[in-house]
Amino acid sequence: MEKRKSIVAGFDIGGAHLKVTRAQDGRIVEAVTIATPLWQGLQTLTSAFEESAPIYAGADLNAFTMTGELADVFPSRDAGVAALLDEISTRFAGEKLIYAGPSGFVGVEQAARLSSDVASANWHATASLVATLAGDALFVDMGSTTTDIIAIRNGAVANDGYTDAGRLLSGELVYTGFTRTFLFGVASSAPVRGRLTPLMNEYFASIADAHRILGVLDEKDDRHASADGKEKTVDGSIARLARMIGRDAAELSLPEWQEIARWFSERQLRKIHDAASLVAGSLAREVPIVGAGTGRWQIRRLAERMQRRFVDFAEIIPADDAVRGEASSVAPASAVALLAGFQSW
Repeated sequence: MEKRKSIVAGFDIGGAHLKVTRAQDGRIVEAVTIATPLWQGLQTLTSAFEESAPIYAGADLNAFTMTGELADVFPSRDAGVAALLDEISTRFAGEKLIYAGPSGFVGVEQAARLSSDVASANWHATASLVATLAGDALFVDMGSTTTDIIAIRNGAVANDGYTDAGRLLSGELVYTGFTRTFLFGVASSAPVRGRLTPLMNEYFASIADAHRILGVLDEKDDRHASADGKEKTVDGSIARLARMIGRDAAELSLPEWQEIARWFSERQLRKIHDAASLVAGSLAREVPIVGAGTGRWQIRRLAERMQRRFVDFAEIIPADDAVRGEASSVAPASAVALLAGFQSW
């Protein structure tokens, strides 16, 4: 048998971010997230690869998963997978593995023939690692844009859907995230001084603004420009939130704006709670929620609502203490790095 790869780099190529981790001797030792707006063109990914090069320099093996094939720069998912595989082949000369869900890790050429397995399979990689490390669990990964909710039974991923379409139907994919979601994506109105006010159907503000006003947003997790391109401060977020209800910031007090922000965060949590209740199904009450992603604050609240124990993905993976939090925020990249490290045994 081959010697285990001592340095493995893991990549999650998303439509909005590139996430990269470095695993050394089976532990995550570095992790980074870089804003990568693929809808602006593939050059954004090229730049992100260059910026993250110190993380994967000298790796014995590079392991990849992706969701970026969904970006509207590509005419179809198959075309997106093919383009991203070409980018990987061009940039990385060494050994490369692509995560293909139930097909496991495959080479680039085989991945091109398995595009339906490769497309948006990052959730499966993380859930598979959780299944190995935690046994039965309700796994919830909330990123900037989406939330994955996966049941793990008897140490195996027990998904109902696999494709984006199938998982949207099953509740295993909820298209809401901790920072990039439009406010009108979680509610159509908001209570203002005792009256339910319809929202302006415009992208004036994001859920990041609500979480910033509430003081629960880590600014490093909000890597894209604000809706108006202006400052990411509480005052800036209040100004953007005010536009959603046809007002100016000075019309309400800070506590009133905080209550409105709390409304939007609560509405988002309700969407996730509804889906999680369906996905959890017959999981025993003692089965915990394992949470990953930048939205772990919301997932902790979900666990309280569902009266389940919360376990942070950061607590169960092998990682240096200094990078545990970031390794959890980039969970799929951590997962493929760790899983691929055992591929060559």
